[in-house]
Amino acid sequence: MGELNYPNTNILKPINSHEIEFTVDVTSCNNLRPASVDPYTITATFIARFRTLAHSHSLSLPRSLAALGTTGTPMSPSFVYNGDLAAAAGGKPAGTGRVASVYSDVQTSRIDHDLPLPSVLKGPIKVVDGPPSSAAGNPGEIAKLFPCVFGQPSAMVVPSDSASDGPSQKLKIGVVLSGGQAPGGHNVIAGIFDYLQDRAKGSTLYGFRGGPAGIMKCKYVELTPEYIYPYRNQGGFDMICSGRDKIETPEQFKQAEETAKKLDLDGLVVIGGDDSNTNACLLAENFRSKNMKTRVIGCPKTIDGDLKCKEVPVSFGFDTACKIYSEQIGNVMVDARSTGKYYHFVRLMGRAASHITLECALQTHPNITIIGEEVAAKKLTLKNVTDYIVDVVCKRAGFGYNYGVILIPEGLIDFIPEVQHLISELNEILAHDVVDEGGLWKKKLQTQSLELFEFLPQAIQEQLMLERDPHGNVQVAKIETEKMLIQMVETELEKRKQEGTYKGNFKGQSHFFGYEGRCGLPTNFDSTYCYALGFAAGALLQSGKTGLISSVANLAAPLSEWTVGGTALTSLMDVERRHGKFKPVIKKAMVELEGAPFKKFASMRDEWAIKNRYISPGPIQFNGPASDAVNHTLLLELGAQA
Repeated sequence: MGELNYPNTNILKPINSHEIEFTVDVTSCNNLRPASVDPYTITATFIARFRTLAHSHSLSLPRSLAALGTTGTPMSPSFVYNGDLAAAAGGKPAGTGRVASVYSDVQTSRIDHDLPLPSVLKGPIKVVDGPPSSAAGNPGEIAKLFPCVFGQPSAMVVPSDSASDGPSQKLKIGVVLSGGQAPGGHNVIAGIFDYLQDRAKGSTLYGFRGGPAGIMKCKYVELTPEYIYPYRNQGGFDMICSGRDKIETPEQFKQAEETAKKLDLDGLVVIGGDDSNTNACLLAENFRSKNMKTRVIGCPKTIDGDLKCKEVPVSFGFDTACKIYSEQIGNVMVDARSTGKYYHFVRLMGRAASHITLECALQTHPNITIIGEEVAAKKLTLKNVTDYIVDVVCKRAGFGYNYGVILIPEGLIDFIPEVQHLISELNEILAHDVVDEGGLWKKKLQTQSLELFEFLPQAIQEQLMLERDPHGNVQVAKIETEKMLIQMVETELEKRKQEGTYKGNFKGQSHFFGYEGRCGLPTNFDSTYCYALGFAAGALLQSGKTGLISSVANLAAPLSEWTVGGTALTSLMDVERRHGKFKPVIKKAMVELEGAPFKKFASMRDEWAIKNRYISPGPIQFNGPASDAVNHTLLLELGAQA
């Protein structure tokens, strides 16, 4: 016998005042030698023992802890290393999985943060159909591309008068994380799993490893309570990992079909952004056209905030990412004011849309914020944008302020019409031609585009020519727009200084806040929202739905009043040119210049430009009055709808 040393006193502390001494027989852990037992294996075994002891002492357990070990199967090394294939096969473990025993106090407290559900999901439910759907654009083309699933109605989860008669059907469901990470993804998986445990007892949930490639290669792990436990309310996608592969060729669809048949899947949940959910709809169409039983449901994931509509008011991860970036921006603001000599040019992740930049501006009040959609609407050139920044810098210098903070959206360069046209031409060239070192390919550019390309700094030229991502997008995260603007502002200010119209001092500091926001501990909002999305996905699959995206709405109301359902993926679609061909895509939700969030920002930006109205929001809070605060964008948009 050996004493168990486990630092998480919050989990282990009995509810009543009784003191219980815990010991663990390490030799009972899957018949492993004591020396080979990982501390987390001991923890898992201990939790199972703790449940028995707690029951004998009439103690209650949090939902996540109470679910552990209920499968009736022994805990295996694959649990210790969280799905490591070598470990699962009995080989040498990689040791790269999560070890909850070394979690920080904050991580530990989040594991057993119990998640409430909307009232509609607490009792017996049924799924009812809404009106038929259409498409966001070109419905005729979308109908041709999706003859089996186009036009199907949305669905709503509503209370049922009584529970279903007889035992529930056991389901076999797969789940995949697709695309970039976003805080809350693990809770979507936990929500699906808990729904199946509660409403379809005996069901199996498979996690496809490494994104869509895991589906094609049939690489998966069976998810259990013990496996999921250390990931509850945690950031990242490392439970099963993600990937950016697409299932689009006949051979790839065939591979997906074979996997679905091999695992006898009743359903598949695709957790991803606009491109990934487009792929989910293509899979749903393919499976239905082959009369396969496998149904496909999507879940809205992207920190960019550009996957939303009336029925899907926000994509998960946006709330958390914006609060992480806003903390960093607030810190930079205090630094700028403290030194009094730097202009901080902060580029923010967000790919095409400027939602993150706008939200962070509303949270922090920077001196200058460039909104890409406004640049496009006003047909501003690079020089126009530069002059706007320079004008503000000159005005602030007149008040003795030789410092400031400037927010720039990641996709700015793609919003400037002249640059947008250049990128469009480059996409066509890269899709069909070889870019030779001699520069002969440049002859295929129109004169205006060639002049602009030659005008740009060499570094930006090289970044524009980088290989596109698997979805055909320019990799805007690698285009250092903030550094380009610093150079252009410096040049213009020097010119004005020589003309005698500028007498200040300018020093630029560049920042890119991007990957830091993708895997943070999800906020209370994202944690709860994602859990409900997972529950909703489970309900939709159990009711036989396919080609829908899980939706949770009425988010400005108390959580108990949130509504739950599914929206037809084809209703979000249009056609777009990708790799030189027209493809179906979910239409991105861009910043609306007539929308409430932008109007509020526009009404205050002139004051922010000259007066320092900086706000430092501080780190994300999980307890206290600010812990349940929802982002400005969502509240303003929902208020505008009311």
